Amino acid sequence: MKKVIIHSVPVSISFMWLWTVCQTLNPITLKGPDFLKFYLLLVFGFYASVFMLNSFKGKVSEVTLYFAGFIFLLGIIKLIRGIVLGKPIGFLAMILMSECIVTVIFMLSHINEKIK
Repeated sequence: MKKVIIHSVPVSISFMWLWTVCQTLNPITLKGPDFLKFYLLLVFGFYASVFMLNSFKGKVSEVTLYFAGFIFLLGIIKLIRGIVLGKPIGFLAMILMSECIVTVIFMLSHINEKIK
């Protein structure tokens, strides 16, 4: 339960920023720069909470992997929408690739902990 609360703090902060700046709660409909600001705030906040948990000797749990998966899924949906609309998607693609690499590293550490 504690990990859900810790991981939901950056998500709620990102959505509060989205509401105050863009007056919407739907990040899919945002234009490129606004979505990238929202997505970077979401990703950096989430991984800051993950590193904070790791520094307090917390294990990477399934809850962490679910949050990472949902954040990645949001980026993939926006990427597909950008491709369909013919918009430039370079920055989002780079962010998603780096997020994928970091998530795989966390998944490997989670699998290693389960094996032990």
